[in-house]
Amino acid sequence: MHAVVVRVTIGDPERAQKGLREQVIPRVRQAPGFVAGYWTRAETGGLSMIIFESEDAARQVAARLESGENLPETVTLESVEVREVVEHA
Repeated sequence: MHAVVVRVTIGDPERAQKGLREQVIPRVRQAPGFVAGYWTRAETGGLSMIIFESEDAARQVAARLESGENLPETVTLESVEVREVVEHA
């Protein structure tokens, strides 16, 4: 398994969460190889980890995210990484 780790800056938390719920999550769930996704938020930033069955599936989604596709208006992309999942519980 591989994870796409995304860091963002959030301008308006309420609008960002609505966009996440209505736009981002439905699209991510439909991506080939999707396993699970976790979206977290702190004061002004967010970190998500989206798990895929393969590195190829993770890289395809990472490329779409890097292009800014599917980001709510009040969210600024800071970084996108693909990492191998070595263990889980």
